Amino acid sequence: MYAYTYDPETGGILLNDSTPLFSKEPRPVYAREMDILGFDQHWKYDKQDDFPYMWAESNVYWYRGVQAAKTRGGSLYVKPEIEYLSDADGKPAVPEGETLQPVDLEAMCEKNRGLLNVLEQITVKKIFDVYKRYRKKLDCFHVAFSGGKDSIVLLDLVKKALPKSSFVVVFGDTGMEFPDTYDVIDRVEVQCREEKIEFYRAASHLQPEESWRLFGPPSRVLRWCCSVHKSTPQVIKLREILGKPDYQGLAFVGVRAHESISRADYEYENYSTKQKGQYSHNAILEWSSAEIWIYMYIHDLMISEAYKYGNARVGCIFCPMSLKTDYLKNSIYSSAIAPFVEIVGENYSPENIANGYWCARKNGTALKDVSEKCIEFIENDKYIIKVQNPTTDWREWIITLGNIPFKYQVTETPSGYIVKFNPQNLKEYPKETSLFKRIFHKSAYCVGCRVCETNCRHGNISFDGNQVHISKCIHCQECNQLEGGCLVYKSLKYPSSKGESVMENNRPIDIFNSHAPKLEWFEEFFSQKDSFWDNNSLGSEQIARFSKFLHTVNLASGKKFSSFAEKLETLGWNSEISQGLLLANAAYHPQINWYIQNLQIATEYTRPDVEQKLIAYGVKEKSKSLGNIIRAFARLCDLPLGTVLNFGVVEKSGKEEYLTRTKTRISDERVILYSLYKYAEACEGYYQFSLARLMDNTVESAGVSPAQIFGLDRDEMEQFLNAASVKYPEFIHASFTHDLDKIDLREEKSSEDVLTLF
Repeated sequence: MYAYTYDPETGGILLNDSTPLFSKEPRPVYAREMDILGFDQHWKYDKQDDFPYMWAESNVYWYRGVQAAKTRGGSLYVKPEIEYLSDADGKPAVPEGETLQPVDLEAMCEKNRGLLNVLEQITVKKIFDVYKRYRKKLDCFHVAFSGGKDSIVLLDLVKKALPKSSFVVVFGDTGMEFPDTYDVIDRVEVQCREEKIEFYRAASHLQPEESWRLFGPPSRVLRWCCSVHKSTPQVIKLREILGKPDYQGLAFVGVRAHESISRADYEYENYSTKQKGQYSHNAILEWSSAEIWIYMYIHDLMISEAYKYGNARVGCIFCPMSLKTDYLKNSIYSSAIAPFVEIVGENYSPENIANGYWCARKNGTALKDVSEKCIEFIENDKYIIKVQNPTTDWREWIITLGNIPFKYQVTETPSGYIVKFNPQNLKEYPKETSLFKRIFHKSAYCVGCRVCETNCRHGNISFDGNQVHISKCIHCQECNQLEGGCLVYKSLKYPSSKGESVMENNRPIDIFNSHAPKLEWFEEFFSQKDSFWDNNSLGSEQIARFSKFLHTVNLASGKKFSSFAEKLETLGWNSEISQGLLLANAAYHPQINWYIQNLQIATEYTRPDVEQKLIAYGVKEKSKSLGNIIRAFARLCDLPLGTVLNFGVVEKSGKEEYLTRTKTRISDERVILYSLYKYAEACEGYYQFSLARLMDNTVESAGVSPAQIFGLDRDEMEQFLNAASVKYPEFIHASFTHDLDKIDLREEKSSEDVLTLF
């Protein structure tokens, strides 16, 4: 991937072969978007849509190499405000009344052709290499096609790399697409037919409006819709095409690392991550949107009209992951989004719809007319599962468990049944009891979405409506690996069970393996800087693990010493401030995030305590990962994170080992401010929130609160926020009066801007 700048000469993007620190995902801006937002009241331009006029990075608009404007606020019903920017001398960057010139696409393409050709050749070779490696092993190859810019480019590259008869194209029709997407699909299907490439459409038997009511509206943490409406229908379609349930294939997927924080950790090749038992290859993983757009213009590829209305993505039309363009969508596609707005409105106030609070839902408590169908609690020395109005037969689902190593009792009731077993089994058989409970979650909530069916690669699960039938089960447990056992249960469950709740997740967290960072590795890295990669004392596996960590916490970019690392070196890389900044970044490293989320401050945990937590989380019992994860915590505590910042300690008493996460020694409000901006950025740009929200660790969130990261109580957080508001009003305003608390971060600022304060 190349770095880029904005070219005043062409009005376009100019790539260069330096190593980029990051991409802000630029996109072209056409007259249609400008008209909707009101740019035509300030500047003049022809109302044509063959050529873009500007480029946008999030809410910042660039015109011929200068930042010309920013948008602020906006919601589903409220138009964003436009701020026209000035240059360093205080003069308008682009004067009012100026006639804007469109981007010279031909000249821009010519300037970038050489570098794009290299990137194209590298990517085509990767696609061919993976095909050559698996063509004799797999049943099929397919392009997972969405109609967006990334899949358009991916399909073009696959066509160049592979024989036309060697792959098929499958469009996962969610039923929630932009109207313009279906136009693209129709045209691409015709092209594929003409080129003798098989093209298929796959859709769920559930209509979107039906599933939104069955599951509850999706949210940022309850993204059941991707499985139900996208991946599952594609697997079912391929099974039909190939005539075998246990087919094994590889999907070429247009995922890119720069699209989101979560995708930044993706790898080129994966197995069983998108779908059980299937391979996927992310061929354009390291492409930026700048390269995607230039490639599309160079090769004159199809561009969805939805992009010309200002949509950065053209996935589902009303999605909890893309609130920033809701006003644009409502302006153009109001009839298409109306059914989904109506369903959300059945559960939320108009204000909560407009401000996007509905997207933060983490369970069923926010939904109206949803009853708790599966209640778990401990009473009279019995673990009790009370199931009411089940939708499927538990006797079918329990076939998947095989032999159950403990006794249980099921008693029928007029509205369902009650299950009882000895709570001691939770400790003696943590894995088995976790699976056992999932069976009753399934039987209570199953709506026949068929996700479990596709997870069974042996074809032993089938549905008649929403009634499940299981035969010839081999007890592989793949159908039970969904968090909680059932997507509907996870989406509608209540968190207020009377007994202990068990967090169930399968996200890998043994990232360090047996090679967590050592102090001397950091010393070498900060001493050697760029030359560290070619001159270090680490073994191959050690450097691989350490490299991944350095990149995750932004200390390295490619094989370069990052600007963040330079900042820490200036401050003294092992100082309290530097370690605080480092921990703010490390909170988004999966393994360190697990320690933060699961080890409460000032609580001593024995090794068996932590093992049970890990097993409940999904780490396999008696696996090496259990020891790796515990030893890694001890290794981290030996770093300045522990010795200087006081992140945690590991103590031994006889044969017993105690792990404790401790309150950190943070004294600089700028560290908290930096962590707050990281939090807001991880939460897709929520810059207004309450202190109560920051102190509530029960709410699932992509962002990690500084209170949780650093172990701060409410009074300490309030002191830090007040101090930051006084010293840095250009970044934050916090108010704690009349029993109300409100925190406003300036949307035009970023976590990188906070670093300039040091």
